[in-house]
Amino acid sequence: MGGLERVFHSVLFEALAVTLSVGGLILFTDFDASKLAGCLVLISLIAMVWNFIFNMGFDKIFVGEKRHRSLALRTLHAVSFETGLVVITTPILAHMLHTSLKQAFMMDIGVTLFIMFYTIVFNYVYDTVRHRVMVNKLIAV
Repeated sequence: MGGLERVFHSVLFEALAVTLSVGGLILFTDFDASKLAGCLVLISLIAMVWNFIFNMGFDKIFVGEKRHRSLALRTLHAVSFETGLVVITTPILAHMLHTSLKQAFMMDIGVTLFIMFYTIVFNYVYDTVRHRVMVNKLIAV
């Protein structure tokens, strides 16, 4: 996956993640939707940079055809990524929402659990669709 595709992958991933996460937090918290959206957009921007860096390193360690990655490897990928991100996002949530670190951490854990599941599903679908597109390009040539 080249640099431009990595940017596309990150932007698509984050756009869907922010939309779904804001919707979930609106259902489960009393925070204003615009404050939640602002927090999650900022966290999304941070996550995109982290995603780019993290995935380059992950792909160097775990080489081979991505569509053949096991559920265990996809789970390791998601847990490792989110663990690194939660260290940064909890203080940002607490500051932006004017809440305690404990409450921000609890919200962050809720979002993180959702995002871990979402990450596994998103990347599986992305890798599968990408493979089909690449195969169709080779056949068309």
